[in-house]
Amino acid sequence: MKTNFTYEISLRVRYGETDQMGYCYYGNYAQYFEVGRVEALRELGMTYKSLEEQDVMLPVSEFKVQYKSPAKYDDLLRIRTTISQLNGTRVSFDYTIIGEDEQLISTGMTTLVFISKKTMKPIRPPSNFVDLLSHYEVSE
Repeated sequence: MKTNFTYEISLRVRYGETDQMGYCYYGNYAQYFEVGRVEALRELGMTYKSLEEQDVMLPVSEFKVQYKSPAKYDDLLRIRTTISQLNGTRVSFDYTIIGEDEQLISTGMTTLVFISKKTMKPIRPPSNFVDLLSHYEVSE
């Protein structure tokens, strides 16, 4: 199922997230994407905690990022997260990070796999997750 659920959150680049030049360290983008993903799911009505209570875990199986321009110390960033696809046991997220001046900082994507906490094997997403996401289904 292709979807277009999108949520946006802002965060500021902290001093400890920068290198000696004042640029945001490239490894932090995975954490920024995670913040966007967690908050998008919360806005959708499904938290990681509630998934874990259903014995479901969501490890990342794929991560891609493209750096367009550097984020710097104290920049306020907007992280736009879109749940773009639910395909079998996998869910895909697309990310766009935009600076205060509307400059494109980076784009990225992650794919996560629904797995059983008990068996550690892939499973179908919980029906309540599918129901929530179905409101944002787009035709191909």
